[in-house]
Amino acid sequence: MSDPSNPRDGDFELVTLRNGHRAVRHLGHGEVMHPAVGPWQEALGLYVDQPRLADRLRQPGPPLVILDVGLGAATNAVAALTRARELGTERARDLHVVSLEVDLAPLRLALADAEGFPFLQPFRAAAESLMRDGTWEEPGIRWTLKLGDAVPFLDGELPVADLVFFDPFSPASNPDMWTESVLARVRRHCREDGEGALLMTYSAATPTRVTLLLAGFFVGAGASTGTKGETTVASTRFESLVSPLGARWRERWERSSSRAPHGAELTPEVERRLRTHPQWR
Repeated sequence: MSDPSNPRDGDFELVTLRNGHRAVRHLGHGEVMHPAVGPWQEALGLYVDQPRLADRLRQPGPPLVILDVGLGAATNAVAALTRARELGTERARDLHVVSLEVDLAPLRLALADAEGFPFLQPFRAAAESLMRDGTWEEPGIRWTLKLGDAVPFLDGELPVADLVFFDPFSPASNPDMWTESVLARVRRHCREDGEGALLMTYSAATPTRVTLLLAGFFVGAGASTGTKGETTVASTRFESLVSPLGARWRERWERSSSRAPHGAELTPEVERRLRTHPQWR
């Protein structure tokens, strides 16, 4: 899939997938962002339409906050911004997207490939302002960038999140971002009142779901995307999950060879915490 003629920036290059979509690939571990159905389809299906972002923005209230963990080429963030802009006068509340990212090379590459990433072009000026100034806004929409290691930002002050787009590289490629410690930090910034907050991620792996449970979330199955039969949705409120994990998942976990959370061992205490989690009550 790699081609020496593909544009490169730092640790990243642009590649063309077998389905014809353009995507960003990490030169070190080789992982491709949104590899199955292409970036735009995955962003819309998994992160924007699944949590009914348009419906949420039609409901009057304080600004809706999205914590975008892993800006990457900005596909998920721009999908949300696009939906907000499309609503026009139907939008009854503001949108604030807070993106966390350690490397802007993927976004620079994607912006330079207008043909491969046409969905970014309406927000080209916004993305350039974001990279230059750390912020961009237009009436009713605001986009903020936190550039650098995510953990110090998660340890600091952030707006209370209604939605979390959790989209770092996979646990195999970026293990530090999938630990209970990091996800518990994310959890602390999530809304508790009302419907609570929803976290969407592409990983449906058992260790991912175990780690989310240990971090204090309720966890359910998410929409399918590409070759994935399902993804994962977590919430601060059990009632907000459409397909919460139940007894069948627990039984599979008991028999699984991958029962431990990411980055940790399966200790008796971890097992106790999983078995007594409020999810099963």
